[in-house]
Amino acid sequence: MIKVLFVCHGNICRSTMAEFVFKDMVKKENLEDKFLILSAATSDEEIGNHIHSGTRRKLKEVGVIFDESKTAVRIKKSDYDKFDYIIGMDSMNVVNMKKVFGGDPDGKIFKLLYFSGLERDIADPWYTGNFDITYEDIVMGLSGFLKAVTATPE
Repeated sequence: MIKVLFVCHGNICRSTMAEFVFKDMVKKENLEDKFLILSAATSDEEIGNHIHSGTRRKLKEVGVIFDESKTAVRIKKSDYDKFDYIIGMDSMNVVNMKKVFGGDPDGKIFKLLYFSGLERDIADPWYTGNFDITYEDIVMGLSGFLKAVTATPE
């Protein structure tokens, strides 16, 4: 089983969007039993809060089912050993994850757009208000990630 943790600052916008969009993608590929997919925050600012209304609206608009009861949780040092891939949405997420985890000795931490060959961050719609662009970037990153982790070695 491939264990994936998506991470952003508050776990109410980008990481939850990535969690539920990726769950939808793997379901459509009949790969649900091959993945454990969760999300978390690097900060404790939103802990206990539900998914942002903009994320909920976008997921509903594109037909992605999500858990209405999902609330923000914070990453823990022990998460490093529990997950195979720990994927942040921006450079600060990566910096903060490495602080919590004490580094990245096993090379598990990535930015999501890395899997699409891009170095840039995924903008936080909490600040930009643009959930459409965030969704497009997340889908692009997740498509590359799914391709990378399901590719058969030659």
